[in-house]
Amino acid sequence: MKFHDLQIIEPILKALKSQGYDQPTPIQEQSIPILLAKNDLLGCAQTGTGKTAAFAIPILQHLVNSHNPDTERRNIKSLVITPTRELAIQIADSFTTYGQFTEIKNTVIYGGVKQQKQVKRLKAGIDILVATPGRLLDLMNQGFVSLNDVEYFVLDEADQMLDMGFIHDIKKVIARLPRKRQSLFFSATMPSAIINLSESILGNPKRVTITPEKATAEKVEQHLYYVNKGNKIKLLVHLLATDVITSSIVFSRTKHGANKIVKLLLNADISAEAIHGNKSQPARQRALANFKDGTTRILVATDIAARGIDVDDISHVINYDLPNIPETYVHRIGRTGRANASGIALSFCAVDERPFLRDIQRLINQEIEVVANHPYPDDTQEQLPPSKKGSNANRSKSNSSRNPRRKNCSSRNARNSRSRNRN
Repeated sequence: MKFHDLQIIEPILKALKSQGYDQPTPIQEQSIPILLAKNDLLGCAQTGTGKTAAFAIPILQHLVNSHNPDTERRNIKSLVITPTRELAIQIADSFTTYGQFTEIKNTVIYGGVKQQKQVKRLKAGIDILVATPGRLLDLMNQGFVSLNDVEYFVLDEADQMLDMGFIHDIKKVIARLPRKRQSLFFSATMPSAIINLSESILGNPKRVTITPEKATAEKVEQHLYYVNKGNKIKLLVHLLATDVITSSIVFSRTKHGANKIVKLLLNADISAEAIHGNKSQPARQRALANFKDGTTRILVATDIAARGIDVDDISHVINYDLPNIPETYVHRIGRTGRANASGIALSFCAVDERPFLRDIQRLINQEIEVVANHPYPDDTQEQLPPSKKGSNANRSKSNSSRNPRRKNCSSRNARNSRSRNRN
């Protein structure tokens, strides 16, 4: 199927063609017809599947078809809420790209920066507003944002909204929306709280589920290194000493760990920057821009901050720390296998991370290939217990006692890890 088979209007098709896009991804192929028919949608898909275009294209088309150029002032007709600043910026950029041959205007608002420029753009009049919850509520309370005319509402990365403690903010925003609207929910996983919220505001939604685990695992070449925790940085420097890894996201479980990794890489003359919630917004944008243009070869990130990273041609993803949530592993390695591309994922596994590895391999239904021939092998690598269906691995109390294992999208059960860390 091609984009022109989806009854998309010519200005948007022209924009897609200018970007080299001809064939929709599965979530785009399934979602666009539903949304063009103005149905509500509950979509389960991870970042990197093309879901931004899946909702941006229909919204733009609806707004183009209803746009009145004689209207003196533009009012906000579409609201998109997303958890992180980086992701908000990239969604706004996508609206700009796909709407470049239309007269539809958008802007983005987020915290961490002064509000004057954002307020100025709002006063000029816009059709589409992309926002993070905190700044949105702040400007609503100041009277700079009115949601009275919103016809299309999108809640993106809904599970991360829950994890980051935004659920109450979201409910406040929803209470201010017109009852008559088209609503879209997108989430990589479906915690019960998100399902309950969606059921309370969606009107008989259509459902689209893109199951990423097996597809991503098959698309990405994966390798596993058993290594003592103290030797992880030595192994990382050793691997980065070659030219094979041209650009890489290195995942750290903590913000402090990310800073420490960057410091040690810089000491080894390897260009690297960190991106996480404790960094200022300008610093985060600068690090991301440097990574995109190749100035910085290595970007060290935490999981929530990485939700806003949309960069092509990432040669490798490196799991410096294995995640204690198996689905997070799939989301991470998908960064190097965006859309139809392939990539390479390297994972370091210390002794206390063996239970995490077992759960990951059970989720993707395959054993990750072990690289034994490296300078810093862990002699206890044969002690990994066999995977047992239904097993609830003993997890590191520092990270998992509050985070029971989350099921994937096809399940109604989920972990409910409520983090107040607003990355």
